[in-house]
Amino acid sequence: MSELRHLPPENELEEKFILAGGPGGQHVNRTETAVQLRYNVVASGFLPEPVKLRLLELAGHRADNEGVITIEAKSHRSQHRNREEARERLAELVEKAYHKPKKRIPTRPSRSAKKRWKKKKQRHKEIKRARKPPRIDE
Repeated sequence: MSELRHLPPENELEEKFILAGGPGGQHVNRTETAVQLRYNVVASGFLPEPVKLRLLELAGHRADNEGVITIEAKSHRSQHRNREEARERLAELVEKAYHKPKKRIPTRPSRSAKKRWKKKKQRHKEIKRARKPPRIDE
């Protein structure tokens, strides 16, 4: 397992094991290998406020109205590996939330870029004009 520096403390995580479903025959029907990892971001003391807000925004549909993020891992046959994967995914999400996105500095196109654009437009116009049947003026 990779280093999970940004993983919240164990006492703030809630785990639930569920049936995974899908192919696998009797094994998958009888064993609860899938993991639902729940993390209450709002009640957590682990993260600073701005990071909490970014985390909830990044979580998208995985976060509910109360500020609880639910991550489900069920791609592996073993419960242990699914637990690791759920924790890794949560740590990645928290890691992304720690990095504040850079503000975009608005720029304007240069004079040469405008000329190139105009030339391309003219060329396109001529190609389309050439497709039309010739006009007969009387």
